[in-house]
Amino acid sequence: MPQADETSTPTPPRAGTKAIRTVGVAGAAAAAFVGLGGATAPATAATPLATGQGMVLNAPIVAAATTPDSHGYWEAASDGGIFSFGDAQFYGSTGAMHLNKPIVGMTSTPDGRGYWEVGADGGVFSFGDAQFYGSTASLGLGAAAVSIEPTTSGKGYWIITSDGGVYAFGDAQFHGSAAGMSPTSPIVGAAATSDDRGYWVAAANGSVYAFGDAAYAGGASPSAQVVAIDGAGNGYRLATSDGGIYSFGGASFAGSLGGVSLNKPIIGLASAETGYLSVGSDGGIFAFGGAGFYGSLGGSTVYSPPSAALATSATGVTAYQRAAWTRVNVCEEGGRWDIDGSIYSGGLGFSHANWNTFNTFGYPSDAAYATPDEQIRVAVAFATHYWGNPNAAPDQSGCAGGY
Repeated sequence: MPQADETSTPTPPRAGTKAIRTVGVAGAAAAAFVGLGGATAPATAATPLATGQGMVLNAPIVAAATTPDSHGYWEAASDGGIFSFGDAQFYGSTGAMHLNKPIVGMTSTPDGRGYWEVGADGGVFSFGDAQFYGSTASLGLGAAAVSIEPTTSGKGYWIITSDGGVYAFGDAQFHGSAAGMSPTSPIVGAAATSDDRGYWVAAANGSVYAFGDAAYAGGASPSAQVVAIDGAGNGYRLATSDGGIYSFGGASFAGSLGGVSLNKPIIGLASAETGYLSVGSDGGIFAFGGAGFYGSLGGSTVYSPPSAALATSATGVTAYQRAAWTRVNVCEEGGRWDIDGSIYSGGLGFSHANWNTFNTFGYPSDAAYATPDEQIRVAVAFATHYWGNPNAAPDQSGCAGGY
């Protein structure tokens, strides 16, 4: 059974079938996905598909993790759905739970018999032999959680937030944080050294910050945003949304998707025994080096209601998007769009770092001075990048936090 922190109201997880797991709706895009009961395969399919062609997902894929022998892997969606491939076993998911915030990351235990999921509010959910050691959900963080990193013993983990914060639980030790080091580019994740005595923290602009015994080996100047960092040997790799891979220190380079036309942006990176996997927001799996391919959700689509296609403003914001993000505004800011805070601003509670990153339209430099439609247009860019769906918007049952 899952172990959830005190901010969530769990209900029993739903069983699935081996190879492809289907889950219910919750989390980031519940408003957009009401009515679907999990991934939907074509009616004519007699067995689970090797790829996701023809499948409709309730929520985009946000993270992945490999099994210890590299003969399988899991994919996690923003509603907490878990999809298992190869020798990866299904131990449960948050797909049938009410989530205050969407799932943003996952990682497995050292023996591969369990895994953790982490929400944007820092809530941690444990499955299989993964133990719950604490979370940041009750701390009222000023920035969203972006990933979770386990210790080599599996008896602890770190939670990383978009402002560079690092929070240690269980036997994980705190070695420092990147808080305040990357004010204009959000932090996307961290990777621990092999002895757990240090870690690297990466920002979307390619900057890398080293702590403890982690040796700095360089950063990237990518053409697209960095979306993930993963440790390998005595070094680390960075993955970008366009499929680029940058290897540093003792991390080997086995190829990338740079220059390849992708259906959806890359959102994650997972190291295998002698290679690595790049993961797309549609669940596409791209294997390099000795990493094996055991199926994927690649080619799937994320459900969007028909009304989502109707543009109604000069900014290109649709009626559906305006309605969804207006609910966020009412929930987060009580209907005001001109909130001007030191960390979050505007009617959607944008952090200044995220506003600077996703406001590529020439709107005012502070969200508080942008029109509601301008703020929603930036939110659409944010949702497209992080959730793979321009029509995704947070579930407003939680009403806790900004972006």
